[in-house]
Amino acid sequence: MTQATLRTARIRLVPLSDGHLEDEVELDSDPEVMRYLGNGRPRTREEVEVFHGRRLAAAERVPGLGFWAGLVDGRFVGWWILEPPERPDQGPAEGQAELGYRLLRRHWRQGLASEGARELVRHGFEDLGLTRVFAETMAVNTASRATMVAVGMQHIRTFHMEWDEPLPGTHLGEVEYAITREQWLTARATP
Repeated sequence: MTQATLRTARIRLVPLSDGHLEDEVELDSDPEVMRYLGNGRPRTREEVEVFHGRRLAAAERVPGLGFWAGLVDGRFVGWWILEPPERPDQGPAEGQAELGYRLLRRHWRQGLASEGARELVRHGFEDLGLTRVFAETMAVNTASRATMVAVGMQHIRTFHMEWDEPLPGTHLGEVEYAITREQWLTARATP
């Protein structure tokens, strides 16, 4: 199964491709976008090219999963991802995927992150047969946490990881939010 092209009321989600590299460079070079990610600093073009290759490779690991570029009126607004767990503490890869999203700053606070995330959750459960979707962020990243709640996820745990270059707020830990297929179906059935 290849990655599907998905649609919401405003967003067309297409499988990430080489044609999106320049958009990724713009996205990852913004210090505010990268504030809670990696080492908390903007990435150089060379770094983005390496990450771009990894993002494309994610679609080859599990059929149907991967990165999607989000387009509104034909223009790139950011990317969304569903990928299998990578760390042992995230649980078994079978039947679950991690949700992620990153938007250009000019598209923040318009509801696009949650709109695209809702569609990926729907796709994961309805089209791919996943049993659980989870997401992680720094505890201090209140905007990302609000998106997780907006798509029906619940706080599962706060945990601490070792970082070579801790970011401000690292001492408060990381958080995991999740939703199961059963919870998603129940929420959809409730008016």
